[in-house]
Amino acid sequence: MEQRYHNSAKEVSTMATVDLRANFLVDNLMKADEITFTYSHYDRVIVGSAVPANGPIALPNYPELRAEYFLERRELGVINIGGPGEITIDSQTFPINKLDCVFAGKGSKEVIFKSLDAANPAKYYLLSAPAHKEYPAALLKKEDATPVSIGSAETSNARTIYKYIHLEGIRSSQLVMGLTVLSTGSVWNTMPSHTHDRRMEMYFYFDVTPGQVVLHLMGEPQQTKHLVMKNNEAVISPPWSIHSGCGTANYSFIWGMAGENQVYSDMDPVAIDELK
Repeated sequence: MEQRYHNSAKEVSTMATVDLRANFLVDNLMKADEITFTYSHYDRVIVGSAVPANGPIALPNYPELRAEYFLERRELGVINIGGPGEITIDSQTFPINKLDCVFAGKGSKEVIFKSLDAANPAKYYLLSAPAHKEYPAALLKKEDATPVSIGSAETSNARTIYKYIHLEGIRSSQLVMGLTVLSTGSVWNTMPSHTHDRRMEMYFYFDVTPGQVVLHLMGEPQQTKHLVMKNNEAVISPPWSIHSGCGTANYSFIWGMAGENQVYSDMDPVAIDELK
């Protein structure tokens, strides 16, 4: 499990592209028949993926956690971006299709990821945060995630937001998780930008058409940086950083947060004309 440590805003302001990518880009995801994780010291969030192409994959333990099992002191959110699958959490099995979400709470000892079609395997995006209270395992289907459409074609940001793990959805100790799907012809996400000094955030870009990219904006609002991101890549966003993106075509992304609170609307907005 790769480790990523904190970087101050001042340090990031002087980083070249190669340093930004080494510290904030996670590009080892969605490998067939593998489970991969990157440990970020921003709120100790772990991001990863599991693709059980030719057989089930069990959630392993890691010495870095100093735990008897992965979820001894953690919780886990899972969103499927691939074919149909099943996730077994201890004695419960949940069928999970594309864009469905499964939650495994603190104390879950065994988590097994499975695909139902080897020719079209499930592709599980995984996000884990420390937990101090147990919540039951749960499944939320895409259709039940109370989608909200915002933005407009005129500003190239018409998009639909699906909320899965939050105060009015699947309950968790601190994890918040959902996804956004941009409409055809729209390319901007999270614009106007914002920060939330009380929480870190992780973005995972998917359904990016081959040959297209997303320019992810990060950094302080008056000293922005950018990363060129491809399909199935994630980016770590520190609490002091904006996190917006513009694609060369429409795309989707999963967002996840952990930190001081779980209030979805807790953010510090930044007007477009204030960005530099």
